[in-house]
Amino acid sequence: MARIVMKFGGTSVADLDRIKNVARHVKREVDAGHEVAVVVSAMSGKTNELVGWVQGTPKVIGANSPFYDAREYDAVVASGEQVTSGLLAIALQAMDINARSWQGWQIPIHTDNAHGAARIMEIDGSDIVKRMGEGQVAVISGFQGLGPDNRIATLGRGGSDTSAVAIAAAVKADRCDIYTDVDGVYTTDPRIVPKARRLKKIAFEEMLEMASLGAKVLQVRSVELAMVHKVRTFVRSSFEDPDAPGMGDLLNPPGTLICDEDEIVEQEVVTGIAYAKDEAQISLRRLADRPGVSAAIFGPLAESHINVDMIVQNISEDGSKTDMTFTVPSGDVEKAIKVLGDHKEKIGYDVVQNESGLVKVSVIGIGMRSHAGVAATAFRALAEKGINIKAITTSEIKISILIDGPYAELAVRTLHSCYGLDKN
Repeated sequence: MARIVMKFGGTSVADLDRIKNVARHVKREVDAGHEVAVVVSAMSGKTNELVGWVQGTPKVIGANSPFYDAREYDAVVASGEQVTSGLLAIALQAMDINARSWQGWQIPIHTDNAHGAARIMEIDGSDIVKRMGEGQVAVISGFQGLGPDNRIATLGRGGSDTSAVAIAAAVKADRCDIYTDVDGVYTTDPRIVPKARRLKKIAFEEMLEMASLGAKVLQVRSVELAMVHKVRTFVRSSFEDPDAPGMGDLLNPPGTLICDEDEIVEQEVVTGIAYAKDEAQISLRRLADRPGVSAAIFGPLAESHINVDMIVQNISEDGSKTDMTFTVPSGDVEKAIKVLGDHKEKIGYDVVQNESGLVKVSVIGIGMRSHAGVAATAFRALAEKGINIKAITTSEIKISILIDGPYAELAVRTLHSCYGLDKN
């Protein structure tokens, strides 16, 4: 007997038929004698609808801020998961399974006070563990917790993944199964490269890089939590027949296992290729080359919650002037330029330039630590296709390359092929 946390995303619970199918997946594990907790998202599209309702409501009269009260935003958008958890509990009860729904505040899942993007601080899983030991299935609303102000706090988009991994860590689950509309983690996006392969295993670090660099399978914070707490996590498809051969395999169910590096016996040099669209490049020309200038640039940007990624600084020829180039999400360009303009005198640059519509393509693999020439292979392959590189950043296990948007798919296919990822 094992303790399992199962998480089902929005497409998996999109309607009543899908919820009944989810109930069959849960029943399979219950019938096998496992202790089960289930974390659910809102029905597909429901959160967007709820957010739209909030955004369409008049703002607070007399308030200087153009925004609505984030606490009330959380109260509205958290309701989508509440509906799903109740419906799934009813569906399980109809199958003669002892089940009940739990909201984040009932467990409780304690968060910080950053409404709309709260972080989990602590989970008291003792009551759920007790109920699971008595044979009851806990159906938990994902994406939400209880803030220090005693109000509902949501975890940000994709937060149900984070809820599931955090709960798995709190109840010391043997594994956490993330059910979605894909059957695992692939070497790259199969829509771009039909020969992309499903990975049997991937290390936490690799998955963290892939998630942060554009892969949409898992939310970044959920992978961080899984890595910190060593939560063995399976990415699985809820669209598979719940009773298909192997679906009930405790140790090796179909899907991709995200695990500690030590569990992966044969490590490939490159595991996957990720890409992120809608990147923008900002350049500060003839910038004063002096101590403190970087802090003067990136401090105000950080305070404005603008995420800066690739940073390239030219070498100053005479020690007086240099150029600084960095990337931000395209949606933050205007905001970033305004922040830089407000601090122009302190920073000391002549002109600011920007270019949108760029793409970041990344090569990821823990095997890169012990193999030379990985970067050179990428540069050579892209050069042969006539793809110009605008910026490069590297770490121990990844290389990220900034290119023009129209070359994104060609670059992904080229890199996927040059590292032999399309071979079985």
